[in-house]
Amino acid sequence: MQWTSLLLLAGLFCLSQAQYDDDPHWWFQYLRSQQSTYYDPYEPYPYEPYDPYPYGVDEGPAYSYGSPSLPDPRDCPQECDCPPNFPTAMYCDNRNLKYLPFVPSRMKYVYFQNNQISSIQEGVFDNATGLLWIALHGNQITSDKVGRKIFSKLKHLERLYLDHNNLTRMPGPLPRSLRELHLDHNQISRVPNNALEGLENLTALYLQHNEIQEVGSSMRGLRSLILLDLSYNHLRRVPDGLPSALEQLYMEHNNVYTVPDSYFRGAPKLLYVRLSHNSLTNNGLASNTFNSSSLLELDLSYNQLQKIPPVSTNLENLYLQGNRINGETLAKGGGDWLSISLERHDSEC
Repeated sequence: MQWTSLLLLAGLFCLSQAQYDDDPHWWFQYLRSQQSTYYDPYEPYPYEPYDPYPYGVDEGPAYSYGSPSLPDPRDCPQECDCPPNFPTAMYCDNRNLKYLPFVPSRMKYVYFQNNQISSIQEGVFDNATGLLWIALHGNQITSDKVGRKIFSKLKHLERLYLDHNNLTRMPGPLPRSLRELHLDHNQISRVPNNALEGLENLTALYLQHNEIQEVGSSMRGLRSLILLDLSYNHLRRVPDGLPSALEQLYMEHNNVYTVPDSYFRGAPKLLYVRLSHNSLTNNGLASNTFNSSSLLELDLSYNQLQKIPPVSTNLENLYLQGNRINGETLAKGGGDWLSISLERHDSEC
């Protein structure tokens, strides 16, 4: 008989909630230590304090051999740096800028992070329609001062960083070419059903640390989405349907109290689910909620569970600390049973 190895921290370690919160990235560190193939969404993009060049200069295309001439440095705004060995990159970060400067047409990578920019005026990128990356995080941008058609004209844009600003609404419309969208650490309260319409190439969506109360069915059309981070919001429900390509779902620190039956079956590639620090109870979970054959990691810690929910035999790591579980027999798929003795794991442990 082949047993699924379950890492039940509630029974193995006396880990307090304070310890857990002090290191929000313990999940990623553990997976790295296990030499997992798990993709860390926050690397190389760090949290505060910001690296002046978080994406690394070497990620921009180097000047190719045999080019007839170097770019004219005179078209570079005086507020910025345009390295001749990276002719398509413009660095305007950490300069106390209050406005967006002119962007030369040759630019593909522009860095405006960590300034005092409060608006993105209409037409500011019209001269540089070949942009691939735009970094505007760590500014003071508000939704009312973002031009309606700012980004839709950028048909090649792949990465947009608008996190750590003062946005209250989802920006849009956005170009179909977009692959990564960073909107975390803003004040967005909802995601309308059409807010992400047409983004069929989007692979990573970061919406953590906002004030989102509802996302509805806005995620359904994101057929290429691999990573979705909705942690640290005010959600009471999970999204209405998950993208079929999704592999990583982060919804910790919300108010979710129920998950529908067979909910994760709609995402057959889903590997990692994090639902810690919510309001889940056994009454809010159907018998097959987490019995998904693709799941490898499931974090249900710091909820209000009194029983261990049934899980798939393929599950490798299950986190249950901080619940109200005293001891239970775990029903496993395939007719196998695993008896697990758990002690109640309170903060005073």
